[in-house]
Amino acid sequence: MIIIPIKEGENIERALKKFKRKFEKTGAIRELRRRQTFVKLSIKKREQLKKAIYKQRMQQMED
Repeated sequence: MIIIPIKEGENIERALKKFKRKFEKTGAIRELRRRQTFVKLSIKKREQLKKAIYKQRMQQMED
């Protein structure tokens, strides 16, 4: 449960903005979207490998 302490006289929009920020940090929406579709382990590994190769190439180009 997310708790947002509101000071007396504080603007409701400001409190709502704080709530939205805290909610995004929890990653609840990302987790729900990730769980909607099943991705096979072999595909996950392949994506991780592609990402690692890309990062390595970018690092080499930078040097």
